[in-house]
Amino acid sequence: MIKTRFAPSPTGYLHLGGLRTALFNYLYARKVGGKVVLRIEDTDQQRQVEGAVDNLMETFDKMGIGFDEGPRQGGECGPYFQSQRLSVYQEQIRRLLDSGHAYPCFCSPERLKKVREERAAQKFNTPYDRHCLNLPRREALDRMQDQPHVIRMKIPQDRIVRFYDIVRDAVEFNCADIDDQVLIKTDGFPTYHFANVVDDHLMGISHVIRGEEWLPSTPKHILLYEYCGWKAPKFAHLPLLLNPDRSKLSKRQGDVAVEVYLQKGYLPEALNNYVALLGWAPGNDREMFSLDQLEKAFSLKGLQKSGAVFDVEKLKWMNGHYLRELPLKQIARLAEPRFLQAGIDISDKTKYLQVVDDARRRISILDEILDFSNMFYEVPAVQGEHRLFIDDGTSRELFIFWKDKLNEMTNPDTEAIKALIRETTDELGITGKNLYWPLRIALYGSPHGPDLPTLIGILGREETIRRLELQMNKA
Repeated sequence: MIKTRFAPSPTGYLHLGGLRTALFNYLYARKVGGKVVLRIEDTDQQRQVEGAVDNLMETFDKMGIGFDEGPRQGGECGPYFQSQRLSVYQEQIRRLLDSGHAYPCFCSPERLKKVREERAAQKFNTPYDRHCLNLPRREALDRMQDQPHVIRMKIPQDRIVRFYDIVRDAVEFNCADIDDQVLIKTDGFPTYHFANVVDDHLMGISHVIRGEEWLPSTPKHILLYEYCGWKAPKFAHLPLLLNPDRSKLSKRQGDVAVEVYLQKGYLPEALNNYVALLGWAPGNDREMFSLDQLEKAFSLKGLQKSGAVFDVEKLKWMNGHYLRELPLKQIARLAEPRFLQAGIDISDKTKYLQVVDDARRRISILDEILDFSNMFYEVPAVQGEHRLFIDDGTSRELFIFWKDKLNEMTNPDTEAIKALIRETTDELGITGKNLYWPLRIALYGSPHGPDLPTLIGILGREETIRRLELQMNKA
């Protein structure tokens, strides 16, 4: 059975990099008919953020990413919590102590700091001097009863650890450059490195797909698998996500939390699609994928080595595509809270759908929708050069002509408006922007916007006449 996992720490919102890792694990499991597990690595109690797990689950629910195994919560598979599995880690650490692959360390924080500074000054690659490694076993066991200590992993100093990575091919590390990793902290909780290996084995994880920042830790994990007598899973270390300047993606240069993008009006469909293409290539020029299509197309062979640049402008472009292509009623439902919060009466659902349909063709994210919708619900303010443009005699003559003609119409549909445009040119000799711009400015507040049949179709005959008269009276 192929089984993957996503194992975040509950330290805040879901990062874009975390979404990509979770998405790739999910897609691979779905592609091969396997399972994907969610595991909360909460062994660092001081870094936990209240509500982080609930936010994580809500975000995954919005993104359409589900998990297949774990404690049941409301009928759904919930996450495993490492803090609830301490007895499992204690059993395994006892075995490592008995086999000599781990040892207790009683060094104080003050001593560790001093040693770290001294060894750094002397250009040592490892910050710990193995001071407690050769303590007599009986003495070490006695001191463990009442003295603060950690449990460290004994790293062989004369060995090269070699392994195959699905993304990076053959990789090797010299153990002389690897520190004796702490496995159990003074509070009795395991470190990430130890709990991660134990859980991956006991949960049957076959493929560990994670960010490349964990690549230097992999030799430690492989040694732990060996020490425990277990077979290591297959590894795939994903390339870093980068800012456009090729620096590592971080909140110092922009938003990195998935929830922030959702709040701004980026669609889950667009986020999944765009993030999937960061470090993975489908093998052709195709860019648009639904989640179902990604499940069928995804392959570990398509994972790339080089860092993937997160380009928010490309994401906006893709999001705009989805806004135009998704069912109108779905977009209208998503946009509705923004209209209600702005105090806009959208009780006329026919008009509301028309407004949303027009606006979504002009925006990249839902946060922009009111900028292209407000003018349909309140008369736009006309100022500056726009005011000057519609106050001349030609514009006034145009408004009077259109007001009179519209008063004669019972149903100014698209064909009727197109005919009126031709009639205006024939009778008044007004063409081009001298015709379209004044009318759009008077009705919409800008010379750029919907074509006149669409604009008048949304406003209706009476409101169109009222706005023309209002601008004429201001002239």
